[in-house]
Amino acid sequence: MKTLVVDDELVSRKKMQKIMVNFGECEEVESGSAAITAFKKALQNRTPFDLITLDIAMPEMDGIEVLFEIREIEDQKNITGGKQVKILMVTSHSDRDNIITSIQAGCNDYIVKPFDREMVIEKLENIKSGKRISVTDMEDI
Repeated sequence: MKTLVVDDELVSRKKMQKIMVNFGECEEVESGSAAITAFKKALQNRTPFDLITLDIAMPEMDGIEVLFEIREIEDQKNITGGKQVKILMVTSHSDRDNIITSIQAGCNDYIVKPFDREMVIEKLENIKSGKRISVTDMEDI
């Protein structure tokens, strides 16, 4: 699995990268604009990412804006359904509004910081099984 970890916070980015490297190739970037650049480059090189872990709260371009842009790029390139990159939103706040917006924008699941290896593995299993989080799953927030 080829993964892109996007987080402006160094400790969280390195922690997620350390977990994800166990599942395959893993790149990391610290900003939304760098994430868009890496996503486009991977598509151009025909080596797309399978998964992007995307922090919601980042300066300049937040994770929700990145999510919208990635889905827009996929739409323009007719990348649909199972061929779309899987996106796991990462947030330090269980901010219901941001998570609902992320779900509506097309993320596959979300995880609340602080996270650990087991939490990430559980989310990956959900994504792999095709389960997509929905707004009705939000009672716990």
